[in-house]
Amino acid sequence: MRVVAVMNYKGGVGKTTVTANLGALAARRGQRVLLLDLDPQTNLTFSFFSIDGWHDQLKDKRTIRQWYDAEIPGQNTPLSELVVTPDRVNRAVGNNSGQLDLISSHLGLIDIDLELAARLGGATTLDGSKKKFLDLHDSLRQALTDPYFDRYDLVLIDCAPNFGLVTKTAIVASEFILVPAKADYLSTLGLEYLVGHCTELMEQFNDFVNHKRDGHHQPVRTDFLGVVFTMVQIYSQQVTLAQHHYIEEVRLNSVVPVLANKIRNSPRHFGDAGETGVPAMLRAGGRDDVLREFDGLTDEVLGALALSGSR
Repeated sequence: MRVVAVMNYKGGVGKTTVTANLGALAARRGQRVLLLDLDPQTNLTFSFFSIDGWHDQLKDKRTIRQWYDAEIPGQNTPLSELVVTPDRVNRAVGNNSGQLDLISSHLGLIDIDLELAARLGGATTLDGSKKKFLDLHDSLRQALTDPYFDRYDLVLIDCAPNFGLVTKTAIVASEFILVPAKADYLSTLGLEYLVGHCTELMEQFNDFVNHKRDGHHQPVRTDFLGVVFTMVQIYSQQVTLAQHHYIEEVRLNSVVPVLANKIRNSPRHFGDAGETGVPAMLRAGGRDDVLREFDGLTDEVLGALALSGSR
């Protein structure tokens, strides 16, 4: 099982679109995929369930908010009990061994970071503080070691555009971070800050692991899979000059690699995201340019994960 966090500090960069369509295309190729929605905006969840369906089936007992709502996340609710299998997208995946499952988010997840921070600050000794830090930050990674999750080939975690405690649990749980970004100033501005904050988190976590040496927590190493540029403007089959400048800036100056495949801006494909419960790339007819780009991105991501070996 490979675990990838999809994140960027900047919202509105196509993060959920990438997560939903990448997961759907991987499932169509025979992968068993779990999507985990950690964004309080709940857009990934609403890509597969109507708001009414979410209220009726998931809101009260089957969202990730219930899992985080404990002294240590997961104490009251096993993560496996929150997994659901959206019908419409799995019919579109087709008759192969692939499957797409989901753990839903909740609008109330926005309050959880403050509650977790309060619990983290409740320790009365240095050792107690380190234990709480490790238990909290490692909670999602520990939950995914449940043999139930061995059935999945790929877990994609759609993170909120922040560096709160919920997002930090996703980073610790992940082997890789995929960064969707628009080719503009604001979307690329925070990339180095993201790298720095992730590095600081891993260094602090690993320092505490080495100090505690309790055998329960293991060091973490989360690498950047790369930046995928989204909403790219194409003119005469080329990226516009202004956007090309930002892409090259990141390629030449960032420690994060830039993926070869880019996703063009296409309101025709993505303007009605969520209305049908099936991601656009499973509904696209023929082999148009956008589907070719997403197919190429899926090849690139799955190929990189395969080359990196298993954790």
